[in-house]
Amino acid sequence: MFSSQKKKKKLKEQQLMAEECDPPAPRKRKAEKMPTEASDVNGNTDTKQIKHMSFTQISAQLKKKKKANVADVMSSGEPDKPSPSAVVDSDSDREKVCTHLAAHSSASAHTEPETPEQKEGAFSNFRISQNTIRLLQARGVSYLFDIQVKTFNSVYDGKDVIGQARTGTGKTFSFAVPLVEKLQAAADDRRRGRAPTVLVLTPTRELAIQVSKDFKDVTKKLSVTCFYGGSSYNPQLEAIRNGIDVLVGTPGRIRDHLQNNKLDLSRIKHVVLDEVDQMLDMGFAEQVEEILSVSYKKDAEEKPQTLLFSATCPAWVYEVAKKYMRSQYIHVDLIGKKTQKAATTVEHLAIACHWSQRASVIGDVVQVYSGSHGRTIVFCETKREATELSMNTSIKQSAQTLHGDIPQKQREITLKGFRSGTFEVLVATNVAARGLDIPEVDLVIQCSPPNDVESYIHRSGRTGRAGRTGICICFYQRKEESQLKFVEQKAGITFKRVGVPTANDIIQSSSKDAVRFLDSVPAVAVGYFREAAQELIEQRGAVEALAAALAHISGATSLEQRSLINSDTGFTTMMMSCSQEMHNIGYAWRGLKEQLGEEVDEHIKRMIFLKGKKGVCFDVPASKAKEMQDRWQDGRRWQLSVATELPEMEQSMRPSSERSSSGFGRGRRSFGFKGNNSSGGRRGRGGPQKRSFSQAFDY
Repeated sequence: MFSSQKKKKKLKEQQLMAEECDPPAPRKRKAEKMPTEASDVNGNTDTKQIKHMSFTQISAQLKKKKKANVADVMSSGEPDKPSPSAVVDSDSDREKVCTHLAAHSSASAHTEPETPEQKEGAFSNFRISQNTIRLLQARGVSYLFDIQVKTFNSVYDGKDVIGQARTGTGKTFSFAVPLVEKLQAAADDRRRGRAPTVLVLTPTRELAIQVSKDFKDVTKKLSVTCFYGGSSYNPQLEAIRNGIDVLVGTPGRIRDHLQNNKLDLSRIKHVVLDEVDQMLDMGFAEQVEEILSVSYKKDAEEKPQTLLFSATCPAWVYEVAKKYMRSQYIHVDLIGKKTQKAATTVEHLAIACHWSQRASVIGDVVQVYSGSHGRTIVFCETKREATELSMNTSIKQSAQTLHGDIPQKQREITLKGFRSGTFEVLVATNVAARGLDIPEVDLVIQCSPPNDVESYIHRSGRTGRAGRTGICICFYQRKEESQLKFVEQKAGITFKRVGVPTANDIIQSSSKDAVRFLDSVPAVAVGYFREAAQELIEQRGAVEALAAALAHISGATSLEQRSLINSDTGFTTMMMSCSQEMHNIGYAWRGLKEQLGEEVDEHIKRMIFLKGKKGVCFDVPASKAKEMQDRWQDGRRWQLSVATELPEMEQSMRPSSERSSSGFGRGRRSFGFKGNNSSGGRRGRGGPQKRSFSQAFDY
């Protein structure tokens, strides 16, 4: 009897010791349905979920948290408390664990300090409801951007505002969020057939669709409708009968409804002109005037609130402001006259290329700067040019076109496919230049410098949006050099002149794409090819077989060498550096002829000084490049190499396609003759042949 009691006592002591090391098995409970996870996407545990978990599930969660030093969090300052890995026996213990885990989860979720922009744009600083905050967060917006911060209170308080900010900085939400909050806070008017309170006018159909979507994304209570041409009237008439709170549309279709007495704009309280400069510049001034005359009645006690938003505001925009806005309007200008007007998150590059080579070069540029998995928008000046370019086989990525002649339904399908990644390249006219929020556009290409700087600003703004970085490449011919400099001056940017992608650049980019394609192949499909792969490895070797497969997948089986100076095919660009500054181009010719012989001038084209005149670069036929390198011996004064990227050149000089016409003394370039003669000029079989300036430069 005594020994039995002694054994029981000893067993109990062993159990107590075990409890201090590891939690015992949980007590048996009735089967119940429990969530398999009690953490959010970030791994943070939810207190409410823990309360409904079984002991086994809580123990598993505790072991996970132990690795994250939860024990230190719980026992900080209280060394006598048990470890969180101790058994949870009661509801009070469960509550304590829930509280500690939730506190740690909350702390771990905010380890990164907030930036000044995040603090200034915090939702708590503004009159934004919790429902709207949840909808903004669902769109990926965690705080207000600068233009939204600067205009929110003014828009909400009913003041007239001109908002000017770089494209891609969130101008739509600058008026959408405060207007939605203001309307939702007012007395609900849910009457059928109610007239709209907010009118938003946009220059293009695509922008109207985008703005209406932004409104719908931040409200579930208000009726938001979009009217634009090219779509059926019946759904729009049905929307009018049901009642509208926010009306977004293009001037033409809204004027049609007014003229047919179908639309009532007499109760408009808020008018927004989005991208106002383009809307009036495109010839919509008369239509806008007619629409606004309905809302801005002379005998009315109060004018509607007027909001003008754009990335650029020419002088005549302020004339419009004086006509419709109150005298005490708010002007928020985040660009200024002297600062860069284009998006600061965009890198601006320029490539010299003759129009005849442009399509094939664009295909290489897309491959290197965006890849087969990125998104690229190519802007053309004309609809015909856009259509032809989108069908050009030199662009290996799948491409579709977007311009005004395409039916509206097809335009919407095209934009939807581009957003979803169905195809990689969108070739467009200015239809897509403004307001379209297409996520993660990696590259924007402009086929030529635009006629006005505003077009360049808005086109380049399709990339580098919402804080992301992007690249904009502008193609130009030598005769368009002055236009390119004009864009630089007016937009406050500096183009980095670069050459076309080299064969090595294309191969490296294609290899990365090919590897990504391999990653997407299902394991089941791989099994069917194992036997053939093994045979191929035995025949050719693993490296050779895989290299050939990657080349075939990427499509980089035939690569053309191009000039970095003007993109001509079949040429290699070389550099000859000099240890001292050269006074004329003839000095470089003399250095070449000393080592490579008199016949070298037959192969060299487009020679131009490097920046600082401490060397030259020039083109040679790709077939002659290796031969020249093999024959050349670097010395103390001259060094010869193949250019891997376009070097900086003297901007005041133009490429010389020929050697000096007067020997090596004065360095004049010959523009008019072809062939060799004793004086260093060039003659053809029929004697001297005049050539135009553009022909001399092979453009």
